Amino acid sequence: MTAQTLSTRRVEKPWGRTQLWPAFDDPAPGAPPIGEIWFEGEGDPDLLVKYLFTSEKLSVQVHPDDEAARARGHARGKDEAWVILAAEPDSTIALGTLAPMTRDELAMAARDGSIEALLDWKPVKAGDVFYSPAGTVHAIGAGITLVEVQQNVDLTYRLYDYGRPRELHLEDGVAVADPVPFTAPGAPAEPDADGRALLAQGPKFVLERWTGGARRLNLPAGTPGWLIPLAGSGHADGTPWAAGECLMLSGACEIVADAGADLLVAYPGTTRF
Repeated sequence: MTAQTLSTRRVEKPWGRTQLWPAFDDPAPGAPPIGEIWFEGEGDPDLLVKYLFTSEKLSVQVHPDDEAARARGHARGKDEAWVILAAEPDSTIALGTLAPMTRDELAMAARDGSIEALLDWKPVKAGDVFYSPAGTVHAIGAGITLVEVQQNVDLTYRLYDYGRPRELHLEDGVAVADPVPFTAPGAPAEPDADGRALLAQGPKFVLERWTGGARRLNLPAGTPGWLIPLAGSGHADGTPWAAGECLMLSGACEIVADAGADLLVAYPGTTRF
């Protein structure tokens, strides 16, 4: 088994914040806001883990699926899941459209700005989980702290950006979009007798939430896992971890967490291990 502590990359964003999640140091006074923290290792793994901190709405955007992304020379498309850690009382996330639209209608709405009112803006709170498949038209709102688990590709098509002077990708985005209402899954499962709760299962990855305690995770050869501690501390086969870090796991792994720990565990595929 190998447990590797991934490096962190702080990404400045105009829509970011200067007050982050408790596990992270805030930017220095006068420094640009931080919008994302990425966890990175070697190679080209299937998944990427990020924290996001929003003070403004993110652009209305869409991601291609595997087939469309590979046609453009990328290794994979982009499904993603969000675990909401904190949200202001009026925070929302747009997922899908209020009614089915044609791609021509979507393009027209993006050009004239009416797309914002045609999206399904859902209220969010701490503990909510959303799995957003490739092709879903979406936008993350302001006042949210979340963990994002996604297929590992930096490929986003912006459809609309509220008049900000950033590049849009209207033709590419409309071509891969599925502008229909989003069917949200039910509430996340409660932890089982072993303290593991299933948050999302496929089609590209499994995402679980674990309480404290000692457990064994048996990953098949060639299937890595990601351990994302939200609170608490512990070790994975002797490699220490604490909140705000992220570890990549392989093989059979003994994970020990203190009683107050709160962990996310992710791995590619559709099968739970």
